Amino acid sequence: MAETYTHTHLQDAPATTQWSWNIVVLGSGESGVGAALLGKQRGYHVFVSDGGKIKDHYKQELIDNGIEFEEGRHTEERILMADEIVKSPGIPEKNEMVKKIRAKEIPIISEIELAYRFKGESKIVAVTGSNGKSTTTSLIYYICQKAGLDCALVGNIGYSFAKQVAENPKPLYVAEISSFQLDDIKDFKADVAVLLNITEDHLDRYDYSFQKYIDSKFKIVQNQHEQDNFIYNLDDEVITNKLKTILLTSNLLPFTMKQEPKKGAYIKGDQMMLKVNEERVSMNIYDFAQTGKHNQYNTMAAGVAAMTMDIRKEKIREAVETFESLEHRMEPVAVVRGVEFINDSKATNINSTWFALESMTKPVILILGGTDKGNDYSILESLVKEKVKTIVCMGVDNTKIHAAFDKIVPIVDTASAHDAVQASFDAAEKGDVVLLSPACASFDLFKNYEDRGKQFKEAVKAL
Repeated sequence: MAETYTHTHLQDAPATTQWSWNIVVLGSGESGVGAALLGKQRGYHVFVSDGGKIKDHYKQELIDNGIEFEEGRHTEERILMADEIVKSPGIPEKNEMVKKIRAKEIPIISEIELAYRFKGESKIVAVTGSNGKSTTTSLIYYICQKAGLDCALVGNIGYSFAKQVAENPKPLYVAEISSFQLDDIKDFKADVAVLLNITEDHLDRYDYSFQKYIDSKFKIVQNQHEQDNFIYNLDDEVITNKLKTILLTSNLLPFTMKQEPKKGAYIKGDQMMLKVNEERVSMNIYDFAQTGKHNQYNTMAAGVAAMTMDIRKEKIREAVETFESLEHRMEPVAVVRGVEFINDSKATNINSTWFALESMTKPVILILGGTDKGNDYSILESLVKEKVKTIVCMGVDNTKIHAAFDKIVPIVDTASAHDAVQASFDAAEKGDVVLLSPACASFDLFKNYEDRGKQFKEAVKAL
């Protein structure tokens, strides 16, 4: 029997004029501090608890706003007195404190749920997917800016949604939403929901169950009404198979390269067609600022989202033709003695690297490696054979990369960004591309993918 996804009534939020409602915020990163600020502003009694060290600038914000906090521990008695817990997305369910909260049946919500509770009449465009979220969210935001809409870019990219609602509310929020953020929503509803793709990622957080991860991504549509829009990738079999098992009330707007749907978006030849309601827009794909098939998918999704907001086609066209790539996502760094360097440090899973390689038109020296999340490197095999001259490993343990590619291409082991860049430059010839697209998380050698990308760029500029 098919599940039915319908809107659930937003329960009356606690009174905002009394200090009677106790919330505990677990985690003090961007989303945790944002949730604390919004909770305090709306009259909740807020306590922030972080098992690690709170960064100095976040600590100062809490102090400036008179918000109680602790770091380096979780005081169990205090936390378990809460009426509600706001859990930062980085904290997994297997965390001991989370287990105790669940056992006591204290409601746990995410920061985006708290932000939704107080966003008023504002609209939300929410983007999720395993790959392309940041690019697509940023492109939608860029189109909205070009069209003169008063909006904010929030969520998993940049600014905390809750903090934006607290400090500078807008009539429109364009939000990048991860599966971790969706896990703890109750009433959160996107007016426009975008689902780009679903590939195996973060399975360590979902008991190594791909189905649990799929279900988490689909929470983006669970509260939608008939007047809401769901934009999705019709070429993604995981998505289309899941859609056969659920009943949606929202307006379905697919995008595809393989069919010609009556509404949504498709590419035929060199033309991208957008069709929403009676409006139609046609664009030449060779005019897109973003190249590669993966970016054509992202552009279709963003274009359809823009059309649901009645943005004029001239503005959509102008934005698509002038949008620049994000830092750490297929970011051109430099050309040194005829060798091009590209920073795709944000590629933290196999599929991101597959898309990056698929878009390459020159011979590639590929920098791979980091903290493996259960990668199946065989997915890259045909593209490595076709496009890669040398693999440079940049990680503590490169065993799986060697096992996958030793018989296909030469492999060099390095243990720093500087050494990886030097080894790549040594292996490259004029006309080649050195592509940092690691397919792994960065935590073995770096603070995060941004740190990895910055160190890569610094090493390139030092050549």
